Amino acid sequence: MSTFVEAARAAEREMRELFPPTPLLRNDHLSQRYGAEIWLKREDLSPVRSYKIRGAMNAMRKARAAGAERFVCASAGNHAQGMAYACAHFGVSGTIYMPVTTPKQKIDKTRAFGGEHVEVRLTGDYVDDTLRAAEAHCKEVGAHFLSPFDDADVIEGQASVAVEMLETLDEPPEVVVLPVGGGGLSAGVRRILSEVSPHTETILVEPAGGASLAAALEVGEPVTLPRVDTFVDGAAVARIGKRTWEVLREVDPRDVLRVSEDRICTTILEMLNVEGIVLEPAGALAVDALKDVAERIEGRRVVCVTSGGNFDFERLPEVKERAQRFSGLKKYLILRLPQRPGALRDFLQTLGPDDDIARFEYLKKSARNFGSVLIGIEAQRAEDFRGLFERMDAAGFLYRDITGDQSLTDFLV
Repeated sequence: MSTFVEAARAAEREMRELFPPTPLLRNDHLSQRYGAEIWLKREDLSPVRSYKIRGAMNAMRKARAAGAERFVCASAGNHAQGMAYACAHFGVSGTIYMPVTTPKQKIDKTRAFGGEHVEVRLTGDYVDDTLRAAEAHCKEVGAHFLSPFDDADVIEGQASVAVEMLETLDEPPEVVVLPVGGGGLSAGVRRILSEVSPHTETILVEPAGGASLAAALEVGEPVTLPRVDTFVDGAAVARIGKRTWEVLREVDPRDVLRVSEDRICTTILEMLNVEGIVLEPAGALAVDALKDVAERIEGRRVVCVTSGGNFDFERLPEVKERAQRFSGLKKYLILRLPQRPGALRDFLQTLGPDDDIARFEYLKKSARNFGSVLIGIEAQRAEDFRGLFERMDAAGFLYRDITGDQSLTDFLV
């Protein structure tokens, strides 16, 4: 057995000082839906509600053995919480840089986990800005920089997910579905599986607005994405890690999926409403990807890693909004309404019995014959809009569906 596998197993044993193995649970709802045996590796149930505690703890353990007593990191939340928890456990000081845009829930939890051992500094709008500030501070004070993913000891710690998974199951899974951000988790798990269970297939999943691995595979080396959608903040990374790339460069591009941020929202709501499982956007990536591989996994044993559950419920209205729009249950229209008595009543009569007006903004301009209305409509079924539009056309109303116009909806909605 290789040194890496033995080291990952040793790291897993050391973690029992901090927390028990996270559950690996068969999910009946997903199993029935996909005609497969679906298991969830519940990293959302770790002490910091993500797998990031593993890499942080393992890297800090090794750095302390080499004499380090002061640590610095940059993180949008989950790695920060893992480092804070480890700092409190080992009794060392840590400075944690987080973007100003980080959800308040993650900032508060980081401070709570670290207590007097950590200082949180909010810097920059994006993780790249935060990273530069953290690295500069690290050099200034001579601290040990704890990378969120691009570190051999962090990768080794994240690999303990696979160690636990294989020890729990009576037989290895046929497929493992993993989220990808910087690549620490996927690199660690793939290294374990390649040696211990080489017949297990891995499917890697990225958010469409942060597909840095797919971009690297296209050109054969890591590249920096020109822009990143930060909605899936736990996996929205502009550039795959250098060390993680050395492991992931051999991945078949067909095994790397890109899923839309809006569709992820439908999975977050489904898991919350049906299963009572709280997942953050990055934590829902692996489950959401099952929709794209339904035929491939039918009749097979599949493990999805639910990588995090640090969901700020203040974001729930946005998640619901994006899920409704993706599912075709909510649309936004710009309606040209004649400025005459009864025009609004005529429009309302075109609505079906289950159609609901969720937003209505009307600006009456006396010098014009028509006024513009921004209207949001919710339906019970996506096909209901076909009938609504037919009735509006028959009544002579002029309108524009702006639901798919991202620029307009970002500004107006």
